Amino acid sequence: MSDTALPARLAEIRDEFLELDEPDRLQLLLEFSHELPEVPARYADHPEMCERVAECQSPVYIVVDVDEDGVVAMHATAPAEAPTTRGFASILAQGLTGLSTDEVLAVPDDFPQSIGLTRAVSPLRIAGMTGMLMRAKRQVRAKTGV
Repeated sequence: MSDTALPARLAEIRDEFLELDEPDRLQLLLEFSHELPEVPARYADHPEMCERVAECQSPVYIVVDVDEDGVVAMHATAPAEAPTTRGFASILAQGLTGLSTDEVLAVPDDFPQSIGLTRAVSPLRIAGMTGMLMRAKRQVRAKTGV
């Protein structure tokens, strides 16, 4: 994975994981699961406006906003009883929100594989996070006509 395209916040999150031993990485992922921001009421009251992430075993939904200045905000819902998935959603929501559309689109597709959890969680869970990232990028493209 190339660091040149990785925005500072995502690089910081990645480095935070890689500085830890594998068992501690799972604890950090659990901490992220508790930090998943609430979705705005306009989406909480209208779940049909969010996109289901089919790659996730748990019911995960995301939606991306792009403001008039081209700044992205990613929102996600994931059940509390799915802390791994919820943690991945939180990492992306926190890491992508505030970036420009170009920065989001430049995030390497293999970012989920770069945070040091490929041996600690199942490949299916990593695929779920990859699915979230791909959907976020697709929504950015759709909303910007890129």
